[in-house]
Amino acid sequence: MTRARGADRRASIVRAAFEVIAERGYRGTSLAAVAERVGLTQQGLMHYFPAKEDLLTAVLETRDEWDLLHFGHAREGDPSAMTVNQLADLVDYNATRPGIVQTYTVLSADSVTEDHPARKYFQDRYARVRAGMTQMLERHRDELPPGTTPEQLAPLAIAILDGLQLQWLLDPAEVDMSAGFRTFLTLLGVKPD
Repeated sequence: MTRARGADRRASIVRAAFEVIAERGYRGTSLAAVAERVGLTQQGLMHYFPAKEDLLTAVLETRDEWDLLHFGHAREGDPSAMTVNQLADLVDYNATRPGIVQTYTVLSADSVTEDHPARKYFQDRYARVRAGMTQMLERHRDELPPGTTPEQLAPLAIAILDGLQLQWLLDPAEVDMSAGFRTFLTLLGVKPD
């Protein structure tokens, strides 16, 4: 029973962190603000998440789980089941939640340092996403530009997605993530599923 209560408390903290991030962005989110939202002291929250990065990593992991479920993958938690249409829909959806996109962008950049608490999460995530993107592009192999392979194009597609997110965060009036990603798909020759 205690373990279940702990899991419930962690889940409520992560939900509260989503709300605070959506309202205040990454930099404006503090452990104290999240703790207040769930009726804990900051020390109480730190029992579950010792550092801000730990909490934000949990938010990103949960976001990944929700996204996979929301976009109807054939096998829960399997990014390789994603279709081109679902990926484009995910880009559209991300345009509605700048706080979460900002958190992802900041933490992914910060995680390149050797001792960052989110480093392993991002290493694992990028490996999983590259594999999933490769499999998705494999289903469109005949449409890809001559001389390219899904394995070559997968990291480029991820770079396009991450780069569009960064540019959109910096200038949302000038950069349309959704249109930019669809243009990239057109350049690849990939037709919707």
